[in-house]
Amino acid sequence: MVVYAGQGDARRSMSLLWRAPEHRERSKGGLSLDVIVDAAIGVADEHGMAALSMRAVGERLGRTAMALYTYVPNKAELIDLMYDKVLGELPGEYALDRGWRVALSAWARDTRGFFLWHPWVLQVSQARPVLGPNEFRMLETLLRILRETGLDVQVLRGVVGAVMQFVRGSAEVIGDARRAARDTGVSDEEWWYARSPVLEEVAPDFATRFPLATWLGGAEAPADDECTPYLEREAEWNFTVGLDVLLDGIEATVARSVG
Repeated sequence: MVVYAGQGDARRSMSLLWRAPEHRERSKGGLSLDVIVDAAIGVADEHGMAALSMRAVGERLGRTAMALYTYVPNKAELIDLMYDKVLGELPGEYALDRGWRVALSAWARDTRGFFLWHPWVLQVSQARPVLGPNEFRMLETLLRILRETGLDVQVLRGVVGAVMQFVRGSAEVIGDARRAARDTGVSDEEWWYARSPVLEEVAPDFATRFPLATWLGGAEAPADDECTPYLEREAEWNFTVGLDVLLDGIEATVARSVG
């Protein structure tokens, strides 16, 4: 399930996100904009984006859906508010005394962990930004780190995109794996055990036809925690290696720019 940001009225949505005077905190009978957004985040965290509705949020608060519309006009604008609010949980500062590489590595791990804590966030498409204050705060934090590289602004734009897509993509793999196990009732291990023998049976010459895939598949990712599902262990190893390669690539780009 993919949802797109900014599907509500542009002026009203932006006014809500940036808390224009007409949308600043007001409470009536314990109900307020922040209370509603927090309840919606709770629904999405516990049950996923598919379970989110104005009715579900109202039930969580012991209210009718109609009671919410005074504060949030529709679900589209509620999703924008939810998305931007949870981004505020990310750290806004990283120490740079040990250099940009250490800070960027910490940022990448924190951001990936955030996506896994709120997996529904990954279903908000990046095709159109929310344009809320915490979304810009997240970007500002990343830019503050990457500016230390001294790279030209045009190159830096590409680096920002590459880093964001790598971190988000890594989290999506684990998020998809967890949803697949939950929604189908079949674990990664069960899925592979059911299909591996069948593949050997229907393609007995697999190793001959695909020698490099066989070679790569024989090198299982190292893992300390055997209780973690296979795909998650694989994704964790891929993230660790991939992040080092990405950081090495940025360092090489920095070296070329000053060479």
